Amino acid sequence: MIDVMNIILLGPPGAGKGTQAKFIVEKYKIIHISTGDMLREAVSSASELGLKVKSILEKGLLVSDDIMNELVKERLSRKDSEKGFILDGFPRTVNQAENLENILKGLNKKIDYVIFVNADEETVVRRISNRRVCPKCGRVYNLLTLKPENDSLCDNCGSEIIQRKDDKEQTVRDRYNVYKENTQPVIDYYENKKILFEVDGSRDLHEVNKKVMQILGN
Repeated sequence: MIDVMNIILLGPPGAGKGTQAKFIVEKYKIIHISTGDMLREAVSSASELGLKVKSILEKGLLVSDDIMNELVKERLSRKDSEKGFILDGFPRTVNQAENLENILKGLNKKIDYVIFVNADEETVVRRISNRRVCPKCGRVYNLLTLKPENDSLCDNCGSEIIQRKDDKEQTVRDRYNVYKENTQPVIDYYENKKILFEVDGSRDLHEVNKKVMQILGN
């Protein structure tokens, strides 16, 4: 195991990247940086860049590579990333991957591991389409693994739980296929650099974690 550990987590929605990120953070005390968190933080900061991001998101547009690169560079320049980090949700394109490499060179850093938590379409659809959320308190359930005590009511506040539009089967299939199409070149990019490690995210989360920890040298 190396002293400073910089990791990229790749994987389709529902593969379990977020869960594995929590395990890694807990064990190695490094920071978890997600694209969503960076964008939300930028918007709440009301900085010039943040206002630009807010305007783009409000129009329902995708944030450009240039802006994402700027956000990533700023975040990785902070002191709390010196002991290592997990990047989750970035890079999504080869262009972003190449820009990330240049950013890290400028900061005298490099990526040590790219962990691809893979899962087939049916596994992802089954997991996400069974997700339910409380519209009032935000508690998340899963009808397969984390059911409420009452089939349709939130344990916290008693409100009726709902299925979000993004979690409906056809939407999940569409998201999965877009992800596969866009991300395969990124997977190939890191495979060529000999730092890509694939794990089967369709397995039990503790089995997946055991495999991830073996990759990281523990």
